[in-house]
Amino acid sequence: MVSIRNVTWLAFLLPTALLGGALISQYGFGLYPCEMCMWQRWPHFAAIIFALFGLLFRSKSCSMPLVVAATMAILISGLIGGFHAGVEYDWWEGFTSCTANIASGGDMLDAIMNAPLVRCDVAPWSLFGISLAGYNFLLSVGGATLILILTANGRRSADNG
Repeated sequence: MVSIRNVTWLAFLLPTALLGGALISQYGFGLYPCEMCMWQRWPHFAAIIFALFGLLFRSKSCSMPLVVAATMAILISGLIGGFHAGVEYDWWEGFTSCTANIASGGDMLDAIMNAPLVRCDVAPWSLFGISLAGYNFLLSVGGATLILILTANGRRSADNG
């Protein structure tokens, strides 16, 4: 049997790892996020906060709703990632607006003119034909499904025990 505490840790570690990977790819490898990439990050931030509060509470009745809320946030990020991946693979039309990251300081006009443009409909990187948005979809939806299954099994065994 898996404890609610372990499930809460999973609900904390999954979005933390995915956000960490996104930030490393951005700041370590220069893969700047587009607008839809940024949309995928916000639910992960929310999931981390929900899971942290779930870890602070020792009682199952307090932590269970927080784990479910974290799981829903993870799932939402994954679904946004799935939509984004579909746009990148030209499966459907999406938002093709571009975003630019502007360095602070110096001449603002020069920074704007030299900022990298990042399109939402072009995958800047892929591995085995899967983009970062595609990996977010696979890991987030798969992880959220696993967390929900473990939560349901833990609840069922607690009800029977």
